[in-house]
Amino acid sequence: MNSTLDLPVPVWRDELEHEYAALRARIEHLVPCMEWSLHLPWIEAINRLKLQRGAVIMAHSYQSPEIFHGVADVTGDSLALAQAAADCDAEIIVLCGVHFMAESAKILAPHKTVLIPDLEAGCSLAASITADDVRALRAQHPGVPVVSYVNTSAAVKAETDVCCTSANAVQVVESLGVDKVIFLPDAFLGAHVAKHTGVELVLWHGRCEVHEKFTAAEARHARERFDAKLVAHPECPPEVLAEADFVGSTSAMGKWLAREQPKRVALITECSMADNLRAQFPATEFIKPCNLCPHMQRITLPNIYASLRDLRHVIEIPADIAARARLSLTRMLAVGRGERV
Repeated sequence: MNSTLDLPVPVWRDELEHEYAALRARIEHLVPCMEWSLHLPWIEAINRLKLQRGAVIMAHSYQSPEIFHGVADVTGDSLALAQAAADCDAEIIVLCGVHFMAESAKILAPHKTVLIPDLEAGCSLAASITADDVRALRAQHPGVPVVSYVNTSAAVKAETDVCCTSANAVQVVESLGVDKVIFLPDAFLGAHVAKHTGVELVLWHGRCEVHEKFTAAEARHARERFDAKLVAHPECPPEVLAEADFVGSTSAMGKWLAREQPKRVALITECSMADNLRAQFPATEFIKPCNLCPHMQRITLPNIYASLRDLRHVIEIPADIAARARLSLTRMLAVGRGERV
């Protein structure tokens, strides 16, 4: 397979309107009409190129609607994408998300080519802690196991006993059967977990730059002004979570909406998440506040196209780090199967 294909920049063709009429109808309330004619040639070109490459495009729930609905074959939270990478038949995976997500996919699918369209798509949580920090914490708390949120680098996962997601953090902490756990790196998620377990948690000072900006006043305004139910991600500050009708992970939010079917809801999380769920639940009115993740916004249709065309940027992880990080992820998956780690 050639690493680079000589392909022209996509241009508008009138017949695209007919070919993509169903997609247009599904997301027309999410993508401004003035942007549609700009996006559609890229969507069509990407969909053709991924077939030519035999590639699969995976998009996190925080990706913009034209990516999430227009070109992605697999969508979901970071863990779902990593698991899908391990399970899919494609040899080439384009991960539309941030760097730690692409690393997780590569860790669980080591023999596949995992690409990320922009190497600078980072994460404030992953950047808040290093492998040296984890080793220092272990030295300060001898014998205390480490649980790391999946929003961490491969190097940090390699220093971790077991990973967790926001959905299974309590279950993972309690699966260790100990009285004390080092929990990294999100201080707000850690505080939320601590309220739901008797295990003592040693917390780090990491925060998500998207979720930490929300305030209790914004949450109360959404409820009082719009009579909206409040659904918040546990990476939000504790005073915001105290206002919420439901606190849950990215995947749990969708399940709550399907179950409760509220007339109005304010999703206190990343904006594109609300946009993509709006397409799934058209009978529910979505009230913002929301904040955009600047790192997720680095992924665009043009750089997805370039990633497929040139097979860039390839995720590479040193074998020793990947092996140890894989162990922490597979231990988490074992907890999900009801096994004790």
